[in-house]
Formats: sequence, C-alpha cells, structure tokens
Amino acid sequence: MNTAGGDQREDRPGEPADVDPLETVREPADPPCDVFLTGTVFLDIIFTGLDSAPVRGTESWARGMGSSPGGVANMATALARLGLRTSLAAAFGDDHYGEYCWDALEQGEGIDLTLSRTVEGWHSPVTVSMAYEGERTMVSHGHEAPRPDGAPVRPPRARAAVASLAPGRTEEWVARAARDGARVFADVGWDDTGRWDLAALAGLEHCEAFLPNATEAMRYTRTDCPRAAARALADKVRYAVVTLGAEGAYAVDGGTGETAEVPAIRVEALDPTGAGDVFVAGFVTGTLADWPLADRLAFAGLTAALSVQEFGGSLSAPTWPEIAAWWQLVQRDDRQDPEALRARYAFLEGLLPVPERPWPPRRAVPTIGFRAPVS
Repeated sequence: MNTAGGDQREDRPGEPADVDPLETVREPADPPCDVFLTGTVFLDIIFTGLDSAPVRGTESWARGMGSSPGGVANMATALARLGLRTSLAAAFGDDHYGEYCWDALEQGEGIDLTLSRTVEGWHSPVTVSMAYEGERTMVSHGHEAPRPDGAPVRPPRARAAVASLAPGRTEEWVARAARDGARVFADVGWDDTGRWDLAALAGLEHCEAFLPNATEAMRYTRTDCPRAAARALADKVRYAVVTLGAEGAYAVDGGTGETAEVPAIRVEALDPTGAGDVFVAGFVTGTLADWPLADRLAFAGLTAALSVQEFGGSLSAPTWPEIAAWWQLVQRDDRQDPEALRARYAFLEGLLPVPERPWPPRRAVPTIGFRAPVS
C-alpha cells in the first residue's frame, strides 16, 4: 500500500535528518536510542479553511483537508525530523488506517517501531479535527488496544523519554526509564476530574522537565500568574516550562534559579494541530544538545510556529531544511523586527545545513493512499 499521495520520498525512505543536533555531545558508550515514547496512534483527518464552527443542522464545507498519523505520532515525528533517533512503542490496527500509519512512521520518517505491534482484529483510533479562527475542535473514536500477554511497556535504554501524564494514571515505564538513566520530559492534558492535584500526576517525581500550558500550570499550582506557576513547578522538577500562547514561553531552571522568557514568532496559522507536541520536541532537542535555556525555548517556539503553517499534526513538523529556509528569509525580511529575530536565533548559524533546494517533506494529504498503477 502506498503510504500517501503527493509529497513523498519513496526513493529515500527513512532518510535521516540533514543535521545531527547531538553531534557534539555523542559518545561511543551512548545508548543507540535518543528518545523513547509510547502512547496511542490515531489516524487524524483534518479540515481547515472553515469560516466558523459547524452549526447544528447545517452542512459546512472546508477549503482544505489532510490525513496523517496523529496522537503520539505527532511527537514521534517531530523528534525524528529534528534528527533524534526515536523509538516508539504503540499498537496499530490491522486495517488500512493502521497500515498507512505504520508505513508513514517507519518508512517515511525513520522511526524505530521495533517495540510496536499490529493487533489483529482491532481497528485504528480516528480523530477528526476542524480548524477555524485559530483554534480547533476534535471528535475522536477508538477502543483501548488489547494486550493479551499483559506485558508492561519495557523502554529501551535511551537518552530521554517523553511521557504524557494524566491524573490518577500510573505509567510504570516512566520510573523504569528514569532508573535506566533516561531524562524524562512530561506534558499533561486537561484534568477532566476538575481537581487539578499535582500529587495525582503519578510519575512527575521521575521527570526532569514538565511542560504544561499557562492554564494548566496555574490550575495545578493554585496561582493567578503563569510565571508564578512556573516558579512553583520548579520545586517539583528541574525544568518548569510554561507555554503562554501568543506571548511565547517562560521557563525556570529549578537547579540554578535561572529563568528565561522568549516571545512567540508571529505567523499566519493554518492549523494548530500538534503544535504543542512540536514545541516539546524542540525543547527536548535543545536540552539534550545542552543549549542555554533561552535558546531551547526559542528553538521550541520556532519549530511550533513553523508547524502551524501546514496541514495536520505529525506531518506538519518542520525539517532542518525548512528551518534553514526560515533563517534565510529572516536575513532578507524587513518585518517582525528582523534585528531582534536575527539576534535571538543567531545560535542557529553554525547548526543549519547549507541552503539548497531541499526535497519536500511529507505533508498531510486528502487521502491515505493512492493505488499503485497497474503494469
């Protein structure tokens, strides 16, 4: 089955990124895996170009549509496209959706799926996302994948792991990964219980970094200011990072007391799906590369900004050639205070690939695949 129509690199499957951001810190004894993560892979169907929210009893037509792997695939793809050796443990349905997602991640993005599995008779979870007015509304359907052997997730030895925490849910693999030397980065979703109790986030004590948005951070810390919330969270983890939406992001190093704040890059957003995952991937990359805290925030914000200009979640994540193209544009741009941008992102100079016409990255397209021509 062809994994997608349109922008493909069928002759260059699984090609590594043009840049290895960890080149200067790699040692012979390092684990072969840079980042491990696990979770649910969805097939995302994204509608964009809606003028307003759908109205009950009417039919709405979208000007754009794309399909791509979603859920945990958003984070995995963003990490892989930034040059990190990424291992994903997930269940895939044995339907066409599951086959497409597997091929798109393994063959298209070079993600290691050794720890993943195809579940016979289980259909893939699906999310329909509708983007309008800079926001999105989602409808999802799926069932938990059966695990007949009952075996827990056993993470490989890795530099880092990314966990998604939820109140009252224990992820036993997080503690194991931390004991094996992985630096654990965590995000969090909305607390449907309404209690917003940090103590209910099992596994947070094993995390090096915690990256909630402003609303989540303030609710968990009972504060009325996201910067105060970050400082409170820094008592729990080494790096507390709070995203501030259009204002950018704020971070506190709980070990040194250092703080950093970086404004957001103004862009015309097409689809915000997966932008938070791309932000986390950018911060993970900068942290593993041992960049200064402010540079990590700036890079995370840049990758997220580039992602919202494309359809979809996972396949909107930027590649290094795209980051290089943005940097070249900044050199010529006379908008958005280019001097400030050039100064803030000067750290990219020695890292970016030589500008050239890059092969186009895979993008979300309106179909999950085209039939191969009959010879």
